[in-house]
Order: sequence, then structure tokens, then C-alpha cells
Amino acid sequence: MKIAVMGAGSWGIALTVLLSGNGHDLTVWSIDKDEIDMLTNHREHLTKLPGVKINENVKFTTDVQEAVEDAKIIVMVVPSPFIRSTAKTIAPFVKDDQIIVNVSKGVEEASLLTLSDVISEEIPNVKVGVLSGPSHAEEVGKCMPTTVVAGAHSKDVAILIQDTFMSEFFRVYTSPDVIGIELGAALKNVIALAAGIADGLGCGDNAKAALITRGIAEITRLGTVMGGKKESFSGLSGIGDLIVTCESKHSRNRKAGYLIGQGKTYKEAMDEVNMVVEGVYSAKAALKLAKKYNVEMPIVEMVNKVLFEDFSAKEAMYILLTRMKTSESHDFSWDNN
Repeated sequence: MKIAVMGAGSWGIALTVLLSGNGHDLTVWSIDKDEIDMLTNHREHLTKLPGVKINENVKFTTDVQEAVEDAKIIVMVVPSPFIRSTAKTIAPFVKDDQIIVNVSKGVEEASLLTLSDVISEEIPNVKVGVLSGPSHAEEVGKCMPTTVVAGAHSKDVAILIQDTFMSEFFRVYTSPDVIGIELGAALKNVIALAAGIADGLGCGDNAKAALITRGIAEITRLGTVMGGKKESFSGLSGIGDLIVTCESKHSRNRKAGYLIGQGKTYKEAMDEVNMVVEGVYSAKAALKLAKKYNVEMPIVEMVNKVLFEDFSAKEAMYILLTRMKTSESHDFSWDNN
């Protein structure tokens, strides 16, 4: 089928390689003419995904109408801050029978909407699905084994996404829990910043394991209050994506956190990473959601203080470790008092 990929960063190109390898007809759009010229001439993203070659039959364009007009599926891969503007731009050319698959991760700070809800708000006439899981572009582009989950409110849409993306190295499960998938995907980037900060401070494996474990506890508390299913947060888009983002050498969020832990500001860290660090954009939204739903998220709170309030990373770690004593889970009870 004809597929439009909106965004030509590392993840967009990795999915282009996957989808074109599955036999689909791909058109990749970017707002950056220099980027499109590079991809057309070299069949490779020389800066963001070097070494990954793109099939000769893939087309590249800066023309939004050309990209989306005849596509059965539109894959949204632009950074989260640009999801709304991109959706608004393509809306006049999108037809009712087209499907949009959001693979970007984040929560819009101004509205506190998930990205699929942002797309639905701008283009209410289409069905929107999501795709998420532990899936670094550097590995997907090289056809390394990867497993993700496709979410949609309609089972037929989820299965279509599954059939479209699935290959011998890229396994896709389905789920109706769209909100759970998206919240897991967005919030794990904030926890990954904390994990990177701990690495930058010189903390060890114990601290990393604690941040991953308590991080998924925070994500699950908020996610379930917002309507997500608990099982999703122990699945691929929850703990699976959190582990890979906190641990991997490919993780831009962990790397940015590492640089912050070593004393750089978040702006200096983002400049050095030289790619969009989604956790920085999601951190404020995550804290606003925690306050809105009255959910305790101490790691998210400390990440915000370090990022935006010139708070010392060492002091933030100390506060997390010396908080008031509590039980690990409030769902348990003692057999005798």
C-alpha cells in the first residue's frame, strides 16, 4: 500500500527502511529541503542514521499534499512539539478513509493532551492509531530483532497497523489501550532523564534499578488514574520501553540526563545531543498532569526542578533518598497488626 512518513529523522528513516522492506510504496516528507536533498542524493541520512541505506524506490518530498494525498496510512514521526502544527498542515489533504499512525512520544504541554488526541482534534475525520515499544531507530534500521505494540480504539485498525509493520525481525502486538500506550511512551522519557542524571553523578547499578522500578510505579499511578490499563505499564510500551531508554547507548534522553548530571544545563545538553530530547518537553506536562490528578510523582518533580529551576542534581538525589518513610505498595496489608 501507499504510505506517507511525515518526518525524516532517525526514527522516520528507520521505519521507512522497515516499511519499504515489507513491500510498501513509501513517500517521506520533511520541511527541511536540505534534508530531502541529502536523502534523495545519498539514499541515507548521513547525520542522524549513518550507514542505513534506503531503497531506491522510496520517494522524498517537501510537498505535504504530494506526500499524504493518496496514502492509505500516514505515519506521524515529527517531534512531539510539532505534532499539532503538522496535523494542521496536512488536514486539508487527508480523506476519511485514511489512517494516521502516531509513532512520536510525548504529551502536549499547553493542552495536556496525548499526541493521538492532538491529531484527532486537528483532523477529526480520520482514525488514529499508535505504535510504541522498546525500539531504537539505530537497531530497527539495521533489521535487529524488535517488538512493539500497536494501539487503536478499533480492532480492525490495530490489526491493519500490525499487518503493515510486522516483519520477520519486527514483531507487533495489538492493544485497545491507546491512552496507556501513549502515557507509557511519553513519561518514560522523563524517567530516562533521571536515570541519565544518576549516571552523570556517578551512581551505580543499584540507583539505576531503583529509578527504573520506582519510575514505572509513578507512571502506572498516573496512567491508571487517567484511564490506562495497569497491564500496559508492565508491557512493551511501559516497562519495556522504560528499560531500553534508561539503559541504552542509543538513548538521547539518557545521554542528555548524563550530561546534566555532569553539570551542564538542559539547553547545553540538548545542543550536545543534537537531536530532540523528548523528555525535556514532556517533563513539565508530566508534572502538570500529576498535580491535576493529585498523583505523587517525586522523580518527575525532581527532574523538573533540575531542568528548570537550577536545582542541584546531587540535592535532588538526596531529597529522593531521604523522603518520608513509606510502604512499597499501598495495595498490600499486614496479616496481623
